[in-house]
Amino acid sequence: MAVQLICCSHSPLMTTDVEETQPETHASFFRELDACARELHAFNPDLVVIFGPDHFNGFFYELMPAFCIGTAAVGSKDWHLESGPLRVPRELALSCIRFLQNKDFDLALSHDMRVDHGMTIPLYKLTGALSRYNVLPVFINCAADPRPSFRRARKFGEAIGEFLAGTNLRLTLIGSGGLSHDPPTPRLEMSPPDVAQRLIKRHIPSQDELDARENRVVRAARDMVVGKGPCLPPSEQWDRDFLDKFVSGKPDVFDTMSDAEIDRIAGFGAHEVRTWVAAAAAARKIGEIQSTVKYYHLVPEWITGMGIVTAQA
Repeated sequence: MAVQLICCSHSPLMTTDVEETQPETHASFFRELDACARELHAFNPDLVVIFGPDHFNGFFYELMPAFCIGTAAVGSKDWHLESGPLRVPRELALSCIRFLQNKDFDLALSHDMRVDHGMTIPLYKLTGALSRYNVLPVFINCAADPRPSFRRARKFGEAIGEFLAGTNLRLTLIGSGGLSHDPPTPRLEMSPPDVAQRLIKRHIPSQDELDARENRVVRAARDMVVGKGPCLPPSEQWDRDFLDKFVSGKPDVFDTMSDAEIDRIAGFGAHEVRTWVAAAAAARKIGEIQSTVKYYHLVPEWITGMGIVTAQA
């Protein structure tokens, strides 16, 4: 059985014309991402499994699962990304859910999953479209406290890997999120009532609402570059420590990582590295992999430590 792993940072600011702080930084990241895309197309997977977060565009506190698999999914229009359906193999998705239930994972299922830039950016950048390949969308709650522990995310990934190992498919596994970043995503406990309601009640925002939200993120990025708040700057030391441990091949190395540590050092958005942990755990259950850091650089104007790690077996 053949498996390919790609774990990559995403930042919605990479879709904007925000000013570059260091020449060629954006171009070098996109070059490496393009190289990963070429490797993916050459690998020609039967199925792409994407482990991704959400940013209160598809999942809300009205009913927030720790994990969810979609039997059908559509991309949202945040950051002016083109919307459209993902090509989800429904019966395979249902079989995966049933397998996980037998492994004591009572995850949520969605027959109409809405995925935002946390999944659509890597799909567009790595595959070229939302529906070029069969895609199994796997949501992990990384934004809404309380989140599943890193140990639980790892075991969830391992269980998915056990299921996939029995499919006899060529598999590309994508972990989308992180590294360190602290975007101005609202926190329920710190939000005024009107904002809290937006985090709780499921709704599809208008384009004007999306534009206002996205303009706020761009302003926050520009402020952070010149040393203003409210965003915590990305941490190169935290990122490099994470990457060193991530490629060490020790599945349980992040089991005791705490949310408090992430909030304090790496920022609110760094909780998304749960997707990397789950994707790598799944890949290890399918084949022997040796991960390699293909790219790392702080990109302050994207508010993020941008990294790419790949492996193939």
